Amino acid sequence: MCAATNHATAERAGAAQGARRAAAHVAASARLHLGFLDMNGSLGRMFGSLGMALAEPATEIELRPAAAFSATGEQSDRAERYLRAIAPTLAPDRAFALTVLRTIPPHAGLGSGTQMALAVSAAVRALTGAPRDTQADAMLTERGARSGIGAGLFTRGGFVVDAGRGPHTKTPPVVAHCAVPEEWRILLVQDSRVQGVHGEAERAAFAALPNFPESAAGETCRLALMQALPALYERDIAGFGAAIARIQQIVGDHFAPAQGGSRFTSAKVAAIVERLAAAGAYGCGQTSWGPTGFAFAEDEAQARELAARAGCAAAGPTIAIVRPLNRGATIAITPDATG
Repeated sequence: MCAATNHATAERAGAAQGARRAAAHVAASARLHLGFLDMNGSLGRMFGSLGMALAEPATEIELRPAAAFSATGEQSDRAERYLRAIAPTLAPDRAFALTVLRTIPPHAGLGSGTQMALAVSAAVRALTGAPRDTQADAMLTERGARSGIGAGLFTRGGFVVDAGRGPHTKTPPVVAHCAVPEEWRILLVQDSRVQGVHGEAERAAFAALPNFPESAAGETCRLALMQALPALYERDIAGFGAAIARIQQIVGDHFAPAQGGSRFTSAKVAAIVERLAAAGAYGCGQTSWGPTGFAFAEDEAQARELAARAGCAAAGPTIAIVRPLNRGATIAITPDATG
């Protein structure tokens, strides 16, 4: 074998060894689903939604090439399902070992499923050198059936508006994006003993909901375009909060039949959110199907004061104060300590 051939073979062997030692590390944040815009659909599009990225909680994974598929850590079964669903398309004839380092609580209204699916997909793309394509990954993992905010926030962070689904939509397009003032804080009211509607129960709930009036769709869209978005750009938390609170009322009343007649999945979360509103919090409501409730504060000091005034029983829901996140998921290739 000539020297040039020996050199090329050594390069390929070295690259393969380096690939074996490489690991992809992805961290994706939770999000608030702040409400749908148009569930009437008379204009040919359905849903449309508002979303905001949170600094915490987050899903964090590590992926490396392996001889066989495996997954360990919290929600590893769910993560491995996503991995096996995308690998034949993104990395045929290759296997990976997945480690889940931390997770967003499942079925809490914080986007855990979409962020896990997109994190796994992004990790496979990073290891194989494939270009990032969040929209394609959402389709591969069957995420974003109604809302595009999960994919939009995975990519951009901040605050996004998607335009819902039309007759030719593959994934709901993001039509507006805005940074959230860094000093604002979000109070998350979490009840770990309750889960939001999901899976087949969610599909059945949507099918059973009454018709959403055109007048309600008109009001929610106007609130989003003419109040919430301008208020964000002008750093006006009172105007932003008023718009979100009203959207939450409209959408919450529509979903109440599927939530025991209430705007909230958890009565205990509802009670705390009501106390936060009475104490002066902005934009109070429930994210997605809950049970997590939320409220906004103008800064850390106000958030702490509101949390103290609202109070939580020892065995009841908790209040966490979190920051907005004005960037998308982080994706990095690092040396694999196990290699």
